[in-house]
Amino acid sequence: MSKRRAKKQVFENIEVLDAGAKGKTIAKAPDGKVIFLPNAVPGDVVDVQTFKKRTAYYEGKATVFHKLSDKRTQPLCEHFGVCGGCKWQDMAYEHQLYYKQKEVTNNLTRIGHLKLPEVTPILGCENQYYYRNKMEFSFSDSRWLTLEEIQSEGDLGDKNALGFHIPGMWDKILDLNTCHLQAAPSNAIRNSVKQFAIENELEFFNTRNQTGLLRTMMIRTSSTGDIMVMIQFFKEDKAKRELILDFLSETFPEITSLQYVINGKANDTIYDQEVICYKGNDHIFEEMEGLKFKINAKSFYQTNSAQAFELYKITRDFAELTGNELVYDLYTGTGTIAQFVAKQAKKVIGVEAVPDAITAAKENAQLNHINNVEFFVGDMKNIFNAEFIKTHGDPDVIITDPPRDGMHKDVVQQILNITPRKVVYVSCNSATQARDLALMDAQYKVIKTQAVDMFPQTFHVENVVLLERR
Repeated sequence: MSKRRAKKQVFENIEVLDAGAKGKTIAKAPDGKVIFLPNAVPGDVVDVQTFKKRTAYYEGKATVFHKLSDKRTQPLCEHFGVCGGCKWQDMAYEHQLYYKQKEVTNNLTRIGHLKLPEVTPILGCENQYYYRNKMEFSFSDSRWLTLEEIQSEGDLGDKNALGFHIPGMWDKILDLNTCHLQAAPSNAIRNSVKQFAIENELEFFNTRNQTGLLRTMMIRTSSTGDIMVMIQFFKEDKAKRELILDFLSETFPEITSLQYVINGKANDTIYDQEVICYKGNDHIFEEMEGLKFKINAKSFYQTNSAQAFELYKITRDFAELTGNELVYDLYTGTGTIAQFVAKQAKKVIGVEAVPDAITAAKENAQLNHINNVEFFVGDMKNIFNAEFIKTHGDPDVIITDPPRDGMHKDVVQQILNITPRKVVYVSCNSATQARDLALMDAQYKVIKTQAVDMFPQTFHVENVVLLERR
């Protein structure tokens, strides 16, 4: 028997009350159920068309705006509302910070049931635009068309696109004119590449049919002035490949690393692909407090360089190192935090699951002449065991910066077995952070908590918590 679809409903004159998880705003239906909305700001009064009904909530969309919130601001970007990024661009920045802070505090108290000290106000970002050091763009031979374009009878013009995936649509690409996330010359490079490719009849990729030549383009910039551009081709065509790479090299001599990949597989991830340096270096450098970090095409590095510096300073301040401590840096990545705190510690042990990241961490430590760090690779829940602790010593301080899923329960238990004096927990997901902290609450007390905004115009927020043994 087929399921009956829930009947769509319209609720009129609904006030939007709050902002919730994943950037959606919250209203209340006349029947008392929560409504989640993707396109409204707290304080708006709207009519809502629902498209999903659950036991405790609706999902819907604001269709008519009777009153606009005083928390609103005019979005800077012409692509706002269609592009999947910068979903809070219509909310003034001080209100973005308010709701990010509120989400972190709510997660720690409601999910973690933690007793918090006085919360340190969220650290806002000095640059609310042009803060990203890495952008990835996709080529498509059938760009996303707006409803107005589809309904129009005029010539739709060029169908090629170089831009971002439409949210939830793996094969639809929004063609970008100007993006406000990465500083110059990012827009100029992207637009010039697109125009040159069209003029020279270089085929843009078709994801569904797996045809075409030009697949993706990555641009990385750094505070040192380095620029990396990497183009991913679907197949080898030496003449066409050299044509566009030479164009880039000649038009933008400021590019210090020009690279490419030939990737004929079904997905466009490059981590299992050979990256070939065409001109310049196969890396760029990022610098932080005198430390240099070598970044290649596959490296992970915090995408907001300036705010990463602030995040790392808070992490180091929370650890309050005196020079006598053995520090474990769990989920160390390329070892940036480990090296950043090393000069104030006796020794730092970094652990990470990704072999390439550990290779980069060791190389950067050597580059920075840091001799009191060691890096080890392995699945955290397996490598971080009693034998590892026996070999390398009981840490005085643990710094942990796990992925969005948080720490595996075995890792949490191992920390509780060791009972270091302090734990500094850096998180990009305060919900999983709260879950982990709840497991530690019997043995550890929250001393400080500090939210850091790394991604203005979005709902994402980092949080740093200092725990001390009870």
